[in-house]
Amino acid sequence: MELSPETIKTLLDQGIQLAYKIIPTLIYALLFYLVGRFIVKKLLKGFEILLEKREANPSLNSFLVGLVKALLYVSLFIGVATILGVPMSSFFAILGAAGLAIGLALQGSLSNFAGGVLILLFKPFKVGDVITGQNHTGTVSKIDILYTHLLTFDNKEVIIPNGNLANSDVVNITAQPTRRMEINVGVSYDADLKEVRETIFEILKNDPRVHEDPTPVVWLNNFGDSSLDLVVRAWTNTEDVWSVYFETMEKINSAFREKDIEIPFPQRVLYQKPN
Repeated sequence: MELSPETIKTLLDQGIQLAYKIIPTLIYALLFYLVGRFIVKKLLKGFEILLEKREANPSLNSFLVGLVKALLYVSLFIGVATILGVPMSSFFAILGAAGLAIGLALQGSLSNFAGGVLILLFKPFKVGDVITGQNHTGTVSKIDILYTHLLTFDNKEVIIPNGNLANSDVVNITAQPTRRMEINVGVSYDADLKEVRETIFEILKNDPRVHEDPTPVVWLNNFGDSSLDLVVRAWTNTEDVWSVYFETMEKINSAFREKDIEIPFPQRVLYQKPN
């Protein structure tokens, strides 16, 4: 099919008019994108510097920078699309549907994600703390946005989903600089409680790791089946709790042996009824 000169001229005129209309819009969109990208990079750089000054958790910093970067670039994309005349109602409808589908498919991961954000923001524990959570006790070695890594005392790595930690009880064992040590001691009913107390207080007094304030106490705690049960309570630095506990147990045993203070075995007294 041959085109007449008049048809060709009409098409050229329409093409020129369309070019005059589209080219400025494309140039404007390109300039908007270039300037917007420059501004986004500057804002991200400033945000990173601000986070470094706050000395926040590195995992939290990485997450916040990534989140802000995504939001800024999405905003930039929406701005460019608006300049090009893309209908935003359709775009947001597609985005909403995609978000709903992804949310339904990743419910568990989103729960862990939200838990990680809460842990990193409110800091109930940090790397290096000893915690008990989800029936595991260990040192926090790493906090990711989805999982927390614990290193147990027998050198096992336990990986716990943050969603579970954020929605359950967590005991931070090393959060405070001092802790109370507690030892239970049983002595014979024939033992002199005054002598027992003096012996234990002497052991505690001679250990520089035991704090004088609060004052250590030794109380009669229970009348047991075979022994008088005493509880020994003393305060020490958190890092010294277990060494003081085990060494004090050994010292009490040695001192009781030297002073003939009996730590009785379980006993039963039998009475025979005469015929």
